[in-house]
Amino acid sequence: MTRTGRLLVERRSRVVRGTAAVLAVLFCAVSAWSYGQARGDDTLAHATSRDEVLADGKEHIVRLTSFDGEDPAAGRRQWLDASTGPLHDELKRVKVQKGTADSARATVTDAALTALDTRAGTAELIATVRVERTPGAGGTTGATAGSQRKRLEAVLARTPDGWKIQSLSAVPVGGA
Repeated sequence: MTRTGRLLVERRSRVVRGTAAVLAVLFCAVSAWSYGQARGDDTLAHATSRDEVLADGKEHIVRLTSFDGEDPAAGRRQWLDASTGPLHDELKRVKVQKGTADSARATVTDAALTALDTRAGTAELIATVRVERTPGAGGTTGATAGSQRKRLEAVLARTPDGWKIQSLSAVPVGGA
């Protein structure tokens, strides 16, 4: 290769490396700007709040639909820890004696928020729950052991201790 040819190849090589370096710096700058925009975005904050409310709601639905008939005081504490407002007041009045109630163990199989107002501190959630029942020794419900599926709707409120359930109701099958 001639001297002129080598100079031409070296020049092209420098131009390609320089162009690649400029493009890399430009890509990094655009990525940093985009990250900064997303980090301060209200949409991201709303999504984070939504995930927090959904997790709290699912946990509290499990607490409110589970009960240990052999240790009703612990079950009642769970109910009170998961609730607020009128539901909390109603649950305070519930009295169950040891060994007289059935036991139930719940699992949330699916859940979704249907409404979230972070400014007002309110949310609505729907969930499907599988409840495994075990009749208590002195149970008065006449229930048999087995599994039930329930559809529930919960209204949540933000409290100083996090999101808690303010009301919980069954959703009829078939939307009726």
